[in-house]
Amino acid sequence: MPKLEVGPIGLLPPSAARMGIFNPAQGSGMELVEGEHVPTDEAIEKAAREILSRRNPTLFPGPMIVWAWNDETIHKSELCMELVKEVPGMNVITMPDYRPIYPKIDPEWVINPCHPNLTIQHNKIETCILIGVHCHFANITLKMIRANTNCYTMAFCQYDGHEDALISLRDIDGEKLQKVTAAVRKLRKEGFDCWGESKVGKEELEEIAARKLADKNPVKEETTLFMGELEQGLDENAE
Repeated sequence: MPKLEVGPIGLLPPSAARMGIFNPAQGSGMELVEGEHVPTDEAIEKAAREILSRRNPTLFPGPMIVWAWNDETIHKSELCMELVKEVPGMNVITMPDYRPIYPKIDPEWVINPCHPNLTIQHNKIETCILIGVHCHFANITLKMIRANTNCYTMAFCQYDGHEDALISLRDIDGEKLQKVTAAVRKLRKEGFDCWGESKVGKEELEEIAARKLADKNPVKEETTLFMGELEQGLDENAE
């Protein structure tokens, strides 16, 4: 059976579906892990291990979470933040909009399906979770991440799941999200080695925090002032 591998794969990697990888049937009690069908509890434990052990774990909530458009979505967003609090050093970068962001995005604040690899590479993210991202955009994003980065991707999908994620949990609901958080808590209680609590992880997280603080409070002498004269625009009332 074909196995999905962590990237970078190359410029145009074959889609998982072309490789013969398909999502488990609804109600089968199975999930997709690296192209193979495994029981849900096993997939959740694997997800917890990858979240804790890899560099700069990051949650990417999409519009179906960010927009808080109904009570269920609001509840899911609260459960997502519970998960984030349990993972040392876990970051949250939103995907609030699918439109291309030009000429420049801020990869520390957003991930965009037109160039998700830029956000992944800029933040040195080696594992991420997509949740609340509409399926067609999640598919594009996952392919691009696998093509260009070494990020271990996970998709927590409300519907059928995503073949191009290294771990795909389908029909995600509050109960499944709570199971993922419980699995993370269990591993930490058992003394699992977490990247965010390692010497290297702590040093990197401290550097990131210091840089972000400096960006918010720039030193006056280092501030670049715009001294040029503004060009006068068109005046519709001018003769």
